[in-house]
Amino acid sequence: MTALPQDFLRLPIAHRAYHDRDAGRPENSREAIEAAVAAGYGIEIDLQLSADGEAMVFHDYTLNRVTAETGDVDARDAATLSAIPLSGGEAGIPTFAEVLAQVAGRVPLLVELKDQDGRDAHAPGTLEARAAQLVEGYDGPLAFMSFNPRMVGRLAELAPDWPRGLTTCAYEGEHFAHLSAEEKAYMQALGAVEPTGSSFISHEWKDLTRDSVTALRAKGLPVFCWTIRSAEEEAQARIHADNVTFEHFAAEVPA
Repeated sequence: MTALPQDFLRLPIAHRAYHDRDAGRPENSREAIEAAVAAGYGIEIDLQLSADGEAMVFHDYTLNRVTAETGDVDARDAATLSAIPLSGGEAGIPTFAEVLAQVAGRVPLLVELKDQDGRDAHAPGTLEARAAQLVEGYDGPLAFMSFNPRMVGRLAELAPDWPRGLTTCAYEGEHFAHLSAEEKAYMQALGAVEPTGSSFISHEWKDLTRDSVTALRAKGLPVFCWTIRSAEEEAQARIHADNVTFEHFAAEVPA
């Protein structure tokens, strides 16, 4: 297990960077990233793969919601994606390499790798390998996470010197209907934390009182939570979590 730098526990983490589309700062954009740095926040970003295997800073599997284009992200090459403006902003979709250069260690960077194992465009492990390659020599606080424990396990092999964690939740509802009863119980028990060498979890904030979450925190494992959307929610969440991932309001930065 690689320990988290303390600034990950001190600074509120801006979800998909400090985004506000009406103010010209789309999610996961250069504009939102620079605003987060200026405000002194940590930054959470998402990674998807391009058709040519580049790590792109983008949340969805399709372009539809946050650009004027449609179709799968992994059907376009990196150069094409970089030329597609994010709705509400001026810049195109950034590569992970560009974001690393932009942040340059100024604030903590929490990097979520979106699950690629169910997709056909690339072999499993492609995104993990590219992300690990890009952070070689990066000078600054950075940590990886994913909902997919297999991806976190691969990061343990490919980037062992960087902290890594699991993005977790209640595992309820239709999105998790594909899990067997045994798989669901394992995930809810957070059974993958130890095998993956996770340094933290980032858990669904309304489920923070789950026994498996409180037990891990009692053992000293940092617990982040997602996604907080008001100061009132933040106050509630901080009773049970060590830090928050937030959006749509200005979280207070400690002195």
